[in-house]
Amino acid sequence: MATDNKKRRIVTSFNNLSAEQQAEVKALYPLGFSEVMMRIDKPDGTFFYTVPYETEDTYYMVKIDVKVDDGADDADDGYYDEDDLKGADELADAANAEEPSDDDF
Repeated sequence: MATDNKKRRIVTSFNNLSAEQQAEVKALYPLGFSEVMMRIDKPDGTFFYTVPYETEDTYYMVKIDVKVDDGADDADDGYYDEDDLKGADELADAANAEEPSDDDF
């Protein structure tokens, strides 16, 4: 898409577009935004991601919410605190105590 110098240029959030415009943006990028997404760095050190969207009279840079993996460990989830599953030893002992019979197969 070539941009016309007379077109308005607007940066806006995807959520601020009309439902029709949102549908057009989704149709424009049916496979997602990853190939066209641009990172915009702000002077305060923060950033946001945009995708281009163009109408007859306006060139939009549409802000897209992106979850960025910051690499932080989720130490407080407690899910992987122990290497062994609770009760695993008891299950293993019970399984070893019983010899499988031909009926088990």
